[in-house]
Formats: sequence, C-alpha cells, structure tokens
Amino acid sequence: MTTEHSADGHAVLIAGAGPTGLTAACTLLQQGVPVRVVDRRSGPATAPKAIVLWSGALEVLDRLEVAGPLTERALALAGASYWSRGRRLAAVRFGGLPNTRFPGPVCAPQPVTEELLYQRLLQLGGDVAWNTEVREVASGADGVTVALAPRDGGEITAERADWLIAADGMHSTVRGTLGDVAFEGATYGRDFLLGDVVLDAAGGSALPEREAQYHLTPDGVLVVVQLPGGGHRVFFDQAAGTRTDTPDLAELQGLLDARGPGQWRIRDLWWSSRFQVHTKVASAFRSGRVFLAGDAAHVHSPAGGQGLNTGVQDGYDIGWKLAAVVRGADAALLDSYQAERRPTAVRAVANADRQTKLWLVRNPLVRRLRDLLLGRLSRSGALERRLIPELAQIDLDLSASPAVVDAMDSAPGADAAARPGRRLTDAVIDAVHGTKAATLHGYVASGRHTVLVFDDGSAGDGPARAAEEARARLDRALADVLLVRAHRLGRPAPAAPGYDVAELAASENARPAQAVYVRPDGMTGARVPVDGSAGIGAFLAGVPAAHAPSRDLPGTR
Repeated sequence: MTTEHSADGHAVLIAGAGPTGLTAACTLLQQGVPVRVVDRRSGPATAPKAIVLWSGALEVLDRLEVAGPLTERALALAGASYWSRGRRLAAVRFGGLPNTRFPGPVCAPQPVTEELLYQRLLQLGGDVAWNTEVREVASGADGVTVALAPRDGGEITAERADWLIAADGMHSTVRGTLGDVAFEGATYGRDFLLGDVVLDAAGGSALPEREAQYHLTPDGVLVVVQLPGGGHRVFFDQAAGTRTDTPDLAELQGLLDARGPGQWRIRDLWWSSRFQVHTKVASAFRSGRVFLAGDAAHVHSPAGGQGLNTGVQDGYDIGWKLAAVVRGADAALLDSYQAERRPTAVRAVANADRQTKLWLVRNPLVRRLRDLLLGRLSRSGALERRLIPELAQIDLDLSASPAVVDAMDSAPGADAAARPGRRLTDAVIDAVHGTKAATLHGYVASGRHTVLVFDDGSAGDGPARAAEEARARLDRALADVLLVRAHRLGRPAPAAPGYDVAELAASENARPAQAVYVRPDGMTGARVPVDGSAGIGAFLAGVPAAHAPSRDLPGTR
C-alpha cells in the first residue's frame, strides 16, 4: 500500500546524503530554502574511499563553513612524483596555485568530509532520513512525486516536492527511473585494489611524505599516498577477474614487493577494497524537475581524485541555483546547470581517463616514450602548469552559459579581470565602510550573490548611484553590494551608505567604472558600464537575488 502526502513544505527533495547531496542540502538551507534529504544507508560513510580534495571543492566547503575544520584534520600534500624502472622520472609541486585561498590539495578521508558536512546540515536545521530508499519517481510540470520506502521493508509513501536532486550514486535509482537518460561510457578491463596500511621502510628507502607517488611498472601501477594521522594508502591494478575477495595483507604485500622499491613492508592493514573502474557520464543532467549530481551523473577513474571534487561542485551549483529560483528568480537559470556542469564533468572524466591510461601502458616502446615525455614535461615545468589547474577545477570557462551576460563585450576598457563566465580575479582592498574583508575573494567567499561597483573616477557620481540602487533592490538576506573605489580618489566615503565601501589597495588593480555581478560560486555572471547613461535596472533584473521571494521562506543564517 502506498500513502501519499506532501513533502512537509520542503521545496527540494534530495536523494543521497554523501558529499554531493549534503553539499546541495547545506547550500539550500544556508540560503533559506527547506529541504528533505533521504538516504538508503543507515548513517554517514565509514569507508575511507576518496581522500583528496582540490581547490575548487575546498572553496565550496569554505562557503559552507566546513573547510576550516576539515583542513585542521587533513594533510596538506606537497606534490606528486612519477617513477619507472626504479628511477624518479618526473615531479610536480603542489601549493603554488594562484588566485585562490587553497593553493594546493589536501588529503582527508571521505568520512571526515561527510561527517563535517552532516554536522553543518544539522546546524542549519536539516536532517537525513536514513534507511530510506527511493523506489520510483514521477516528474510533472508542477512538481515531483517520489515513492519512498524503509530499506528493511514497510509502507511505501509517495512524497511531493517542487524539485528533486538525485545524488544517489553510480547505481542511481532515480536516474534509472527517468527512462530518457542514458549512462554512457566504458569499464576498464582491469580490477583495482586499494588498502589503507601502516608501512615500514628498511635499508634507507624513504616512505612518501606529504606526496603521492606513482610507480609505473610493466605489470601495473602502484600509487602510494601518505594519510593524515599516520599510515599510507596503496593502490594497484591487476587483470580483471584475478580474485573476487577483499584484498588481504598478503596479497597487497605481494603487489608492493613486485612494484615498489622492494624494501617496504606492510605492518598493519585496517581497510581494503577491490573494485572495477568505470568512466561514464549521463547523457543529460536534467530531466524536467529532476537534476542528477555527483556519481549519479558521472563516474571517474580515481586518478587525480576527481570524482568527489566534481560531485561537491555539482551539489553547490544546483544548490545555489535552485535556491535562487525558489526565492523568485527566473526558472530559466536552471538551464545553466547542465550547460555548465556536464562539460565540466566530461573534462574531469577525460582527464582521469588519460592519467589512468598513462598508468596502464604495457608496450615497451610506448613505455620508453612515455617516460621520456614525462621527464621533459617535468623539467620544463609544463607538466605542473597544465596538470594542476585541470585537477583543481577553478579555472573554468563558462562564457557560453545561458546564465552569463556581458554588456561590455565590445566596450572600450572592458575589464579582463571580471570577464563574465570566468572566475573573478582577486585584488587587495582597503575597507572603508561596512566590511572587514581584505580582498575581493574574501568578500565574495560567503557564497552570497554580490554586486561589485567599481569607481575609477571617470563616471562622476554614477557608481555611487548604481550602488545605492543595487542595495535598494537586492534581497538583503541573499546579496551584498560593495562599492570599490580607485585608491586615493579624494572623495569621502558616504556617511551611511547602506552598502559596503572599499578602495583598491594598489593602482595597478584599477578597474574601469562598471557594475559586476559575482555569483555565489565566485564566477562573474554579468557586467555593465556605469557611465551615467546606462541604467543599472536591466542589469539587476538578471541578478537572481534582486527578485522578491516567491513564497514565505525562513531567513538565512
């Protein structure tokens, strides 16, 4: 028997309480939108699984107030090295990525990330209905009906919500019920094994410290990464179907002896897994009022640690966009989710696939060419310059997105540092009124909609009037306005502006007079010149937070 009832006033239902679903839920709750989260598991993850977080995901977690406690429990990784025939071929350094508060990756087992996101969810007033699985989904023009059932049996209930986010993993029930979304890709013809272990070294052979080592051998790969709190993760591939049981210490030690330096011993093993690796991307990330995110939308090789990172950013992207729409923005904003996130996922999957194929080269001649190329790219710095920005996922080009508008595309003096569809370039600012932020990135790091009005002294009182109009029309629960004046303009700050005021700290950071909309994800969404003749009204109409809420929603925290 199925009992139907409403989703208790929740605008959004989220299937899956892993990192992706929890990120989406926290984003929505932080912006005042009620959610209901269900998960078929009995509680948060305990298996370590993914362990690396890159800059893009860390910035998302920072907006949710999770990055601080996470980095305290994580290990900052200093670099990676590639080895073949006992020689170190190449290396890349981490920690030098510019234009971000998180210039390098950290190692943190997935349960730590989930634990902190779950704690944040509870702080925001949310919760998870554990042991609850999705059975069927019906998406209509005015909402979604989801059949839910207790995992251990019991009455099926049909709940309704305005929108559904499917973050229920690679074997997504939601995706399977849609019927019109294919999961396209392939499966590697190798099995993969990993173990979290305590290693001992003998004979002067040093263990990896704060780095990932890739040992590329004719029989397969060995990856070794130091873990926070002690121990290392070891990762291998082997012929598919060799064994089906959980890897034990003896099997892992045998592979380590064959592929490592020969003097490492596993003293303890506390977790291991054997699995297949798939490279698949959903043909669509949206079907009506249903959105796919994380592993429900794309699965990767573990190379480069891209899966969890891409999923966290999926969850944040659909979270802030749904929050804007629920609070009154044009629903067309949601068209940008697939337009932006699917190409990003395709690139991440392809990047991980290229790295994995690099591991699995068997032909001796191709191996020599690969080793030679890696060495040359490493010595020239090209490997580091190309690889790290790809893995960090902060230098995205979203200029083709339907959610991006550029009214200064052909205007003289258009600002490359605030190009719509690209990440806002940081700059040092001196606070004058209303903010303690010391940089533009620091100002926009809260995950709110932001209008930056730059005043270079060329547009009279146009910038100040634009800032006043923006502050009057924006939803103050969701948006901020910062008037950024060129340093030493010689004009006093407004006594009680109702918006924040700062000065660019150095003349070389001067920006032309313009209003710039910065989205909650730190990307520039739109800009318009502020010259006294161009009104800001049309510009503000495209800022989601400028719309009045469409329903009675609680305020943000």
